[in-house]
Amino acid sequence: MIEKKTVCQIVDEWLEGKDYFLVEVTVSPDDKIVVEIDHAEGVWIEDCVELSRYIESRLSREEEDYELEVGSAGIGQPFKVLQQYYIHVGQEVEVMTNDGRKLSGVLKEADERGFTLTTRKKVKPEGAKRPKMVDEDETFTYDQIKYTKYLINFK
Repeated sequence: MIEKKTVCQIVDEWLEGKDYFLVEVTVSPDDKIVVEIDHAEGVWIEDCVELSRYIESRLSREEEDYELEVGSAGIGQPFKVLQQYYIHVGQEVEVMTNDGRKLSGVLKEADERGFTLTTRKKVKPEGAKRPKMVDEDETFTYDQIKYTKYLINFK
């Protein structure tokens, strides 16, 4: 069986000096290898092909037969690594908290401890006739949420 650690080392070699980053590597018991990469400006198919060929040049089909799939982290899929938070700062995201709240807003900032989400809420100021929209920041640690994902907006 091909080791996940081996594939990660090969991918890390290819990533050196590039703006891409590794999101996930999975290797199933029947040697199906799936590699997901991402980039702040999106992933180009030519780069997936280049990485696929690079991995194939480093693994021997004589020793072990395998199936290889290289692609980008799926849009609309939950974030898996911290760098995905970093590249989506300033963009709309959806957050599902561990207590079941689903929030949408702008990812204001992120660091290794957690992130801040800015949401819009209707608030009726005291003495006002009508409610008005206000921005409200809420900070989360990563262990307080089930997932965060990029919100696709077709407006």
